[in-house]
Amino acid sequence: MSRRFRFATLAVVFCAFAARAEQGKRPASVLVGATLPLTGSEAKAGTMFREGYELALERENADGGLLVGGGRVPVTLRLLDDGSSAANAVKLAEQLVQEDHADFLLSTYSSSLVEPQSAVAERLRVPYVSGAASATTVFQHGYKYLFGLQSPIDQLANALLRWIDEQQKSGKLPSPLRIALVWEKTAHGKDYRSGVQDFVGKTASRRGSYQVVLDDSFDLNTKDFGPLLKRIQAARADVVLADAHLPDFIQMQKQYVAAGMCHKLVSYGARGAEKEAAQALPPHATDYVLSAVWWNAQLGAKGLTKEFVDLFRARYGRTPEWYQALAYESARALFTAVEQAGTTDREAVREALAALKMESIVPGGYLTFPQEYGQQAHYLFVVQQNQPDGTSPIVYPKIAAVQDGIPADPRCSAHALR
Repeated sequence: MSRRFRFATLAVVFCAFAARAEQGKRPASVLVGATLPLTGSEAKAGTMFREGYELALERENADGGLLVGGGRVPVTLRLLDDGSSAANAVKLAEQLVQEDHADFLLSTYSSSLVEPQSAVAERLRVPYVSGAASATTVFQHGYKYLFGLQSPIDQLANALLRWIDEQQKSGKLPSPLRIALVWEKTAHGKDYRSGVQDFVGKTASRRGSYQVVLDDSFDLNTKDFGPLLKRIQAARADVVLADAHLPDFIQMQKQYVAAGMCHKLVSYGARGAEKEAAQALPPHATDYVLSAVWWNAQLGAKGLTKEFVDLFRARYGRTPEWYQALAYESARALFTAVEQAGTTDREAVREALAALKMESIVPGGYLTFPQEYGQQAHYLFVVQQNQPDGTSPIVYPKIAAVQDGIPADPRCSAHALR
């Protein structure tokens, strides 16, 4: 055996030994960093995400912590308020990694904040798991350290329109159906608009069942929706399909109701069923609002979904919404990857996340981060509709539906509709 060959063999053995040693090393604890908009325009959503993160940590530590290096170690969360500011989200993410020495990162809330913050994680080579970004542009940078739990927003629009299409085919909605399409001026809003236009275009080529009579946009955190609402009214639409974040949904619906407007169907994308919205609006102001969401507590009466719902109700005394569910599942995905890697080595955990296929509470029951979609999860949305009794049952898809939806708001007169 030559000296060069013996040296190469020893080098391979040494590297393998070093890898096993790193695998077996047990840290005193695992520190996860995160920022959330606990103040500012996205504070309501940020607060709900905090509940999901904290519940996931409580659950993990109740079992003794994460299994790393052959034993269990506690996991802690360092959570900072980014004030709904992208600049703060970036600065604080850098602080969490470089000064606080966080091992991994969970994301802030909203695509507009996640996108710049994920660039920090990529630059610092830190695994970053997000349950709060659905705009496809966030996942088109070729990042290796970003992993997203939200299925893309154009599929949300598709889910809504599939239910609407079924109602139209059964004669419960007019044909052609006149649509007022309004969307926020963000990548999120543009994806929603594309989803609606794609569905309408494909359907129109077959049977001409839809007509977009208004295609308009608005700025985030708009205070006065009066001009937009007048354009919606002038368009004489049958349905209003809007894409809005929670603060804009509340503001727009408040002014919509005050103006005495009424349409057969109104949807604000993923928004509509939040308890915070019902409390901020007049009684029954959100009745019959249709929404498509990434998760609903009615998805399962057993298994992981029941476990999560029971834990949340015991901790907070109410039923969780999709915000808390995706935050909880983001943390659980990260914890699962750490345990599969058996180490806090960031590159090993990144590889575990990239290869992850775990049983999950998301629709379909399994979570993966497909490489072909930039490590953004893909699964079906569920469509829900607010009822006068305060519930929001799933109405689509049929396999998950709790009851039939109501295709035309019974409070609207024929004159108000047209």
